[in-house]
Amino acid sequence: MKAAALDLLRRVGLLRPAYRAYEALNALRAAGRHAPAAEDGLPVPPPRLIVRVAGTADVAWFLESGRLAAESVQASLARHGRRIADLGALLDFGCGCGRVTRRWASLDTTAVHGADANGHAIAWCRANLPFARFTSNGLAPPLDYAEGSFDLVYALSVFTHLPEDLQHAWMQELERLLRPGGFLLLTTHGERYRERLALDERAAFDAGRLVVRWPEGAGTNLCSAFHPPAYVKDRLAAGVEVAEFLPEGAKGNPHQDLYLLRRP
Repeated sequence: MKAAALDLLRRVGLLRPAYRAYEALNALRAAGRHAPAAEDGLPVPPPRLIVRVAGTADVAWFLESGRLAAESVQASLARHGRRIADLGALLDFGCGCGRVTRRWASLDTTAVHGADANGHAIAWCRANLPFARFTSNGLAPPLDYAEGSFDLVYALSVFTHLPEDLQHAWMQELERLLRPGGFLLLTTHGERYRERLALDERAAFDAGRLVVRWPEGAGTNLCSAFHPPAYVKDRLAAGVEVAEFLPEGAKGNPHQDLYLLRRP
């Protein structure tokens, strides 16, 4: 959608519903196409749910990007001496319709949880991914879990679609859910995305400030946040240890930076 059209929709208060209609149209166009079967044998979500997660209704990319993302999570933990299979519990925060969650179906002793603000996606996950437990959340915290519930929380391309106040609120909440020594893995639009910014946005980014486009679309792919690494390390993740920073290291979310954070 063009910036001028988006600005007009914002001024008349129709930005968010118009973007949802745009997503629905993309899903409708894909509805009649033959969808490849998933090699894991699990059901494939309908296009209307996939497009909200992946920004496209392409089933093949939905499945492949989920596989790559799971590999990124496992590899990052392995570099710090941990295996997914050895964790007591993990949370896929912003799980959508299970793009990555489905990759943990074979875990025998790890409790797998998913949370998302999209109630329709959560309903689909509950009906089709019985090995995990799913919960709906609001756009703002809290989550209905006790403090210290998880060894790992990951949020893949979640903070990339939230305005600043919600980012800090959710960071505090996810830190609360970690056990001491637990890990929080998140991805961001970093230096690779700098050239996509307007001149004033680029100046803010270069000064170490967070840039957020279309905050009215918080929680959708319309809202886009761009994180200078210094902002993440000094502001967003100030309460935790940065165990790993990999520029463009999130394989399932192309060109996004990967951060592995540890609760003290």
